[in-house]
Amino acid sequence: MRLNEIKDNAGASKKRVRVGRGIGSGLGKTAGRGHKGQKARNGVAIGGFEGGQMPLFRRLPKRGFSKWRRKSFNEVSLQRLQEAVEAGVLDTGSEIDVDALVAAGVLRRPLDGVRILGVGELKSGLKLTVDHATASAKAAIEKAGGSVTLIEKKVLADDERKRAKTAAKKAAKVKA
Repeated sequence: MRLNEIKDNAGASKKRVRVGRGIGSGLGKTAGRGHKGQKARNGVAIGGFEGGQMPLFRRLPKRGFSKWRRKSFNEVSLQRLQEAVEAGVLDTGSEIDVDALVAAGVLRRPLDGVRILGVGELKSGLKLTVDHATASAKAAIEKAGGSVTLIEKKVLADDERKRAKTAAKKAAKVKA
């Protein structure tokens, strides 16, 4: 094979359609846009316009919402933790947190925290420091001789501060 013999596979590249190039092309004159009207013109963006009638998306009621501060947790099952222990990448003696799980290759990257799921069986006792653990996961870890420490959230501390502030204001109003 030589450099001058290299070419694309058949059908790999397709010639673009050149519209408005005469009647013989099949897309001449109106160039596939039909006749007259707003949609035949250039730069038209009608979208959900229904000719002045109330559009469908405004007639139907809104439903649901997306939580704007939603946290995305890494979910780790007990089975995955046990596999990591058996592979020798997790040390059962030391405390295991997000950084240890990332270093061991159990997680690819830390998101907003770690949630332990009670799927599978855990045979070795692990000391875990995580954001959340299901009730079944806690029970299984403690049964295996391990412990789960939950990380306190900063948001909860902020909420407590706000509650204390409003309580103090109410108490000041009552005294006055």
